[in-house]
Amino acid sequence: MPRTTRRQFAALTAGAAAALAQTTDETLFLNNGRVHTMNATNTVANTATIRNGRILAVGGRAPSGARTINLGGRTVVPGLIEPHVHIVSLANRPGYHTILENTVSIKEVQAALAARRKDVPEGQWITSMGGWHSNQWAEHRHPTLAELDAAVPDRPVLLYERFTGPCVTNTLGKQYFDAIDAGPKPHADILPIKVSATGAIAGAGREGNPSASALFLLRRVQTFADRKRSTMDAMNYTASLGLTAMLDEVLFPTPGPLHPSQILSNLDQYRMYDPWLELHHEGRTIVRLQMNFLQNQNDPNLPELKERLRNQFQFFGDDMLHTGSIGEWAAPLGSGAVWRDAQRLVAQVGWRNENAVQNLAGLRQVVERYEEVNKEFDITKLRWMVHHVPEVNADLLTRLKALGCGVEMGAFRWVTSADPKVVAGPPFRTIVDHGIQVGIHGDGVHIAPLNPWSHIQYVVTGVNSFGDQVNAGQHLTREEALRLFTRNNAWFLKMEDKIGSIEVGKLADMVVLDRDYFTVPEAQIKNVRSAMTIVGGKIVYDSLQRK
Repeated sequence: MPRTTRRQFAALTAGAAAALAQTTDETLFLNNGRVHTMNATNTVANTATIRNGRILAVGGRAPSGARTINLGGRTVVPGLIEPHVHIVSLANRPGYHTILENTVSIKEVQAALAARRKDVPEGQWITSMGGWHSNQWAEHRHPTLAELDAAVPDRPVLLYERFTGPCVTNTLGKQYFDAIDAGPKPHADILPIKVSATGAIAGAGREGNPSASALFLLRRVQTFADRKRSTMDAMNYTASLGLTAMLDEVLFPTPGPLHPSQILSNLDQYRMYDPWLELHHEGRTIVRLQMNFLQNQNDPNLPELKERLRNQFQFFGDDMLHTGSIGEWAAPLGSGAVWRDAQRLVAQVGWRNENAVQNLAGLRQVVERYEEVNKEFDITKLRWMVHHVPEVNADLLTRLKALGCGVEMGAFRWVTSADPKVVAGPPFRTIVDHGIQVGIHGDGVHIAPLNPWSHIQYVVTGVNSFGDQVNAGQHLTREEALRLFTRNNAWFLKMEDKIGSIEVGKLADMVVLDRDYFTVPEAQIKNVRSAMTIVGGKIVYDSLQRK
């Protein structure tokens, strides 16, 4: 089995020194703002002082020699925290990825692609993969080949929906794929891609997945330099949203060479972090990342999980980049005895453990096994958790709480569904009112946006992209939603003593918002962005002072 444990060890150790270099000893004084601290009493101050990467004071006057930034009355909140995301997949996307998750019409899609075109060298692909869904657009369909040509006539384009397609391309993209179909294949298992006259390429179906073959062709020409560029793009976008810390849940593990039949032409789980590690070593990472280890084997012997637990350290690294534990799962939930054995192995070594559930039956299965394992190994201090939870009941929540477990509520994945049979959820109000340790996540970037403000809007309103109320009676207040995405979510990264609120001594992760989240109309919450993002006392995104 290929391993990069030693390589990761060396990179993270070297990266610790680089992380220190990323902090600044400059004293910053944020003046004339509304600083929502998210502390225990929800204190709102009008100033904050930062020194040596940490919060020196909340409220009060400027220290001597401090650099003063006049916020002009803007709202300041703690850096937002994502406890379940797939940001490293975004960081490794081929081509020049275009953010489409915030567009609401094909006209806006065209505008975003045309703007991206300005930065793309001749012959390079413009891509956009997952995070968006055609139902979010007013037309409820993909753009056509002609519409893509109108936006970008001189670069090939590929828009790929979620995990398995379908996708759509423009004329230059169609010519490329048609030539592949007509000539010798660069891989024996590439399916006929068959681009339609409208630019459509079929997704997964009875005859395989032509979309995956199309994506494979783009991945195979990607260089390490391309991946570093894409990683920086991902970090810059994250900072522009005010996301300052994330827990990455990897992808379905697929070690070894890329293959056309893989979902999303999966990345090698042992090498997918290499660009991020390299940038960290260079002192160029600007947001915090914790990396989980997802194990997907059905083998009853669980060789991969056992080797991981023997040879890897959990929570190893520095405050900018470090390992997590086991997640999104230790084995597939539907693998019966294999899954049950996996939970025991994780408990035996005292690691944190996570499981994603899709329904009440799955939640019950997780709770019952956690209780069984706890009889043999005490897990009550290990912060085991459950994700998504579209359905719950009070009994299962109480039993989880007794085990010291937390619940992460998925916020956005149901918003683009028009199927009335789909359970919307999660029942935010029911879970929060129960009193269990609770957080909120978006599960971006394949099936949902990375943008946390889209998730928060759904939490507050329960309205989907069709304008329908799909989560009546389960809404939270704006303050509750923001607290979940900041102070509460820090617990799930085991960093609540360092981040999540604006308090003296904590790391200075703060976001100056471009509008007041607490007063904008509900329908505009998703449009909230950062005007200035500060991570560890360093300004990593700034549109405020550039104006």
